[in-house]
Amino acid sequence: MTLPLALSVIQLALAIILIAAILLQQRGTGLGAAFGGEGNVFAARRGVERALFMVTIIAAILFFATALAQNIL
Repeated sequence: MTLPLALSVIQLALAIILIAAILLQQRGTGLGAAFGGEGNVFAARRGVERALFMVTIIAAILFFATALAQNIL
C-alpha cells in the first residue's frame, strides 16, 4: 500500500468518524443565543458529551492534517 493510498483510506475513515461525532452531539441553541437568547451557552460539558466533543476536535485536526499531507505528496 502506497502512502497516498493509505492517507486516502485514513482520511475516509476520519471523515466518517467526524460526521458521526457531529451528528451525535446534542443540539445547541443555534443562532438564537447569538441574539440574546439562552444564558446557559457556556455550560460545562461532562461525561459522554465531553468525550464526544473531544473526539470531534481530534478527528477534525487529524482530518485537516491528512488533507494537508495528501496535498503535499
